[in-house]
Amino acid sequence: MSAPTKARVSLADEVYAQLKSDIANFVLVPGDRFSEGEICDRLEVSRTPVRQALVRLQQEGQVEVLFRNGWRVLPLDFAKFDQLYDLRLLIETESVQRLCEGNTTGDAKASQAMLEQLSGIWLVPKSRRLRDNNQVSQLDEDFHCALVEATGNAEMLRVHRDITDRIRVIRKLDFTQGARIEATYEEHAKILQAILSKRTEQSRLLLKAHVESSQLEVRKITLHQLQMARLGKT
Repeated sequence: MSAPTKARVSLADEVYAQLKSDIANFVLVPGDRFSEGEICDRLEVSRTPVRQALVRLQQEGQVEVLFRNGWRVLPLDFAKFDQLYDLRLLIETESVQRLCEGNTTGDAKASQAMLEQLSGIWLVPKSRRLRDNNQVSQLDEDFHCALVEATGNAEMLRVHRDITDRIRVIRKLDFTQGARIEATYEEHAKILQAILSKRTEQSRLLLKAHVESSQLEVRKITLHQLQMARLGKT
């Protein structure tokens, strides 16, 4: 691959990452329309990497091209999110069961170290809890990914990360509610304590209730909430 080609691919990746971040952080919200030219001007890049990035996002089901009328961020598909949450739940409950039973495929010491690291974040006094929505949202995502990673199953982790990537925008919206932060700390602490105590069934039930609670909140999301999130007023 020639140097100019590598540069174009790298720039397309950067544009893709920026647009994906824009969607996840409500700079672009479902239903927004825009043109390639507008993106080019905002990011100060040429049309080719923008088009490449948009095609990639289109393949992922995040945007769609409008005939002779630019592009649009796709509306939230709650039926699809329900399916993704169901698959996420299967992977995560299987993961906590394996952790409780010691049925991991990787280094047992590494798995234990991950759980101890999570404990240092979530098993803390209320006075040490973070209050920033974005920070807690990222820590929440990291918590669930770490539970799967600790099993040592690379394929489970790969699928789980793909699901995480696809539901990120609505999970971040969930964390615009202050009460959600407190609930997340309480629920994560209980899940971790159950895993560390090797209480398999309790771990599965606590995790299931935790994920399903988030899933129910997702179903309440409205266009108004999305617009307010863009303004930072939720």
